[in-house]
Amino acid sequence: MSQSAPSLSTTAVNSPQNSALLTQTLSSMSRVILGKEETLRLALTCLMARGHLLIEDQPGVGKTTLSHLLARVLGLDFQRIQFTSDMLPADILGVSVYDQNSARFKFHPGPIFAQLVLADEVNRATPKAQSALLEAMEEQQVTTEGERHLLPSPFFVIATQNPSSQVGTFPLPESQLDRFLMRLEMGYPDQAHEKELLKGRDRREVLKDLEATITPSQLLAIQQQVPQVHVSDALIDYLQAILSFSRQSPYYLHGLSPRAGIAMLRCAQAWAMLNDRDHLLPEDIQAILPATTNHRLQPSAEFSGMDKDEAISHLLTVPLD
Repeated sequence: MSQSAPSLSTTAVNSPQNSALLTQTLSSMSRVILGKEETLRLALTCLMARGHLLIEDQPGVGKTTLSHLLARVLGLDFQRIQFTSDMLPADILGVSVYDQNSARFKFHPGPIFAQLVLADEVNRATPKAQSALLEAMEEQQVTTEGERHLLPSPFFVIATQNPSSQVGTFPLPESQLDRFLMRLEMGYPDQAHEKELLKGRDRREVLKDLEATITPSQLLAIQQQVPQVHVSDALIDYLQAILSFSRQSPYYLHGLSPRAGIAMLRCAQAWAMLNDRDHLLPEDIQAILPATTNHRLQPSAEFSGMDKDEAISHLLTVPLD
């Protein structure tokens, strides 16, 4: 779909043009992944907020399909990196090879040099290979042999991982988990949508028929408008109360960091924009709270039996004064 990017000076946050583009994008995504509207909205929100996405679930529930789908509808260059236990950082970042003609080393970019990178089964790789993603995700650049190489813009990493209970996995350290703006689970489809999947076309065939609904330049323009969503002082106080509760509560080993607070705010603004509003509501913070905190909070030793849903439920009880 070839359209010129909207002008930031003339396009409002909740403009009809933005609303139409985002609505069309969600509609196209729902044609491929059935019955997961909230998950699709959260995934799109994550990218609108300039974040990286971690998807954790059982094999075969659509993690990889969602990554391909986002690249397709957003018109992004796509690369898939299949993480394995013998992977080296150079397999991700690239390598310098001596060129006899020029008598110098020439850098050959790795698969990380794409607008959307799927790090498939990222916890199958060793920590050394996992750490190769850190600078790319945080700084949007790669440094090899003292030379800096900028990554394309926009740039996203979508990582999938299998449950840590499965054989051959290396859990992501907290520093790596914190680089992901959101963590989502796909879950099994309900009976009605699973029946439709079984009777219908292969999802990969449906995906091939999709056209891009947003250009990369339009996506960049939308990303720049997300911080313009108005946030009242009362909602800043509400967000701070949630952060403070996580740091003082006996339920958690460590509280949410200031970076986590910024992530929650940006996601809430993107969620409001996706819902065609130019101002934030408490419900926006509550809607994105589970996905932005469930990989950042660990239960304390006293509450080690607490599951993720229970951990999040305590944050949702923080009152709005």
